[in-house]
Amino acid sequence: MANTKDIQSRIKSISNTKKITKAMEMVAASKMRRAIEAVLKTRTYANLSWKTVLNLSQATDNNGDKNLHPLFTKRKKIKKVGIILISSNRGLCGGFNAAIINKTRKSVEKHMEQGKEKPEFIIIGKKGAAIKKHYNYDIVAEFSKLDIISEIKEILPIARMALNDYLSGTYDKIMVAYTDFVNARKQIPRVNQLLPVDISAEDEYLGIVGKDTRVGLNKEFVGKKEKKYLQADKFAYEYTFEPSPKEVLDEMIPRLIEVQLFQALLESNASEHSARMSAMHQATEAAGDLVSELTLFYNKARQASITAEIAEISAGANALKA
Repeated sequence: MANTKDIQSRIKSISNTKKITKAMEMVAASKMRRAIEAVLKTRTYANLSWKTVLNLSQATDNNGDKNLHPLFTKRKKIKKVGIILISSNRGLCGGFNAAIINKTRKSVEKHMEQGKEKPEFIIIGKKGAAIKKHYNYDIVAEFSKLDIISEIKEILPIARMALNDYLSGTYDKIMVAYTDFVNARKQIPRVNQLLPVDISAEDEYLGIVGKDTRVGLNKEFVGKKEKKYLQADKFAYEYTFEPSPKEVLDEMIPRLIEVQLFQALLESNASEHSARMSAMHQATEAAGDLVSELTLFYNKARQASITAEIAEISAGANALKA
């Protein structure tokens, strides 16, 4: 049977680890509450803005205005794809990073089966580098990621890089891989199309925008003003462009794309802290169970040691009597 001192040492070590995981759980829970609050504050706006982008995309497509804005224009041949991969800076968050990397890898394999070129990655968060280490995909840019994202300016360099690379023809399509926050126990990895804006793209919705947002459209012109009437269920939306559609869209569409990327980062942050809190909670419970098992084992070892000592004393006493 194991030495009682060794068992005591293991109990102490695991108890200390339990204190650390409990502290990490509490820190993650605090960050999770702030991250969820940020997600809920912006989600409605992000969803409505993306719905507006999709409506405009379908409006221009249905009415022969495909060249109204280059961010709406689908390339005839998709050769090069850029993927913005959002991961965490640190581990100890369960399968959070593995899930989004595996989802991205499957998307890349599907892309490669169609005979397209090898995609390039823009990563946000240090753990995204595993995509190169394990699968040898090229990383063209790496951006730092804060634990708590509060302002959209923190995502602007990435959004501008994506927009410039698409408009310059470096990429024919840009995707964003992130983890969608559902609740504290459920997070869903997604790989969605960001550019070009395309309502028919598979799994293209960011945040909680659902497929019920697909709308029927019609259009008419009144004087010099172009009006687009967008019918969604029982509601009609009227878009009036002044001074011209191109000038309005040049200012509006990039801002809305920035909002979607910002929302994807907020969703990923909330998912990360939720996953870390859950992982640390499970680690704390596992440590508690192990301490209980070792304590029972220690008590048995101590009892066996005492019994052996009593037996030795009894044997010695009997030997003296003889």
